[in-house]
Amino acid sequence: DGVRLHAWYGSPADPVATLVWSHGNGGNIAGRVDVLRDLVASGLAVLAYDYRGYGKSDGRPSEAGLYADAAAAYDDLRRRGVPAERIVAFGESLGGAVSIRLATERPCAAVAVVSTFTRIADVARVHYGALATMVGGRFDSRTRVGTLGVPLFVAHGDRDEIVPYELGAALFAAAREPKRFLAVGGAGHNDVFAFPEVVHGIAAFARDVTRR
Repeated sequence: DGVRLHAWYGSPADPVATLVWSHGNGGNIAGRVDVLRDLVASGLAVLAYDYRGYGKSDGRPSEAGLYADAAAAYDDLRRRGVPAERIVAFGESLGGAVSIRLATERPCAAVAVVSTFTRIADVARVHYGALATMVGGRFDSRTRVGTLGVPLFVAHGDRDEIVPYELGAALFAAAREPKRFLAVGGAGHNDVFAFPEVVHGIAAFARDVTRR
């Protein structure tokens, strides 16, 4: 729609898969450069982009705008020759909802999400009680995840103070097989990637679903 987005791309010489990385609400791609490097070192190509209004991207954020941004990142990869069966929609926190939506709109190999939720209203209810009704049905991953026709990987820290572990588990339960769950013992919301099993789990999952 004419909004210019800023992104970083990293890749090893022969990637096993390519991630379209939709980040969380609380930052931008500059805060995850070490994770991007770890993912590339594990054998994955990564296109990490900033939503409109985040980082160096133009525009103002909205739910529809975030979905459009993910589609634009995906479409850019396809134009550059990356086949759909090599693309994994990857999202963190809010980006998990964006990635699940992307996989219902574009063909891909799989979806991988970390520290994400069922619905944004469920997160709001934990922190604000009855006021959660004000957010309505926004970012409804619980409904969408049951329609996915590709494998799903869910990782969640058992000490997540922002998006409770139970919401990640409920999202996983609502999804169809094949699916894989990684409980990250001791991890909170913002330090989950400090636990090496998260990147290793994503890489192993991506390798399995795109095995040549």
